[in-house]
Amino acid sequence: MDPLKDGIRSHVRIDFHGNVHKRLRGTNAEERYAKEVEVLKVLEKRGCPYVPRLLEEHPLENYFVSTNCGRPAPNLSKEKADRLFAALENDYGVRHLDAEPRNITYSDRLGRFCVIDFELAEILPDPAESTSAANS
Repeated sequence: MDPLKDGIRSHVRIDFHGNVHKRLRGTNAEERYAKEVEVLKVLEKRGCPYVPRLLEEHPLENYFVSTNCGRPAPNLSKEKADRLFAALENDYGVRHLDAEPRNITYSDRLGRFCVIDFELAEILPDPAESTSAANS
């Protein structure tokens, strides 16, 4: 597997099939793991197309496998990143608490920018539910 990141907070690698293997470590690894898995499940349920999909969970190891959302987008401006994080919050009810350009990738397959790394995030009420309740 190709190593992508080997830092204090996580070890991330890409397997032969292109899936992302992430092992959280360091301070509050269990909580950060649980939060990232929870957020990915919520975003999948809410139909967000530009975030990773959870494929495997290994909570005893603080390790999961997800789909790949492309490659880093190092030239992305802070302003463009801010718009992407705002759209995630407004459309899908997830506030990224590490809303930095380093957490944005570009997917050639999807033809768009994607948001990653949800270990620091807040799940808000589903905007789709509040919209449908207002229309009732």
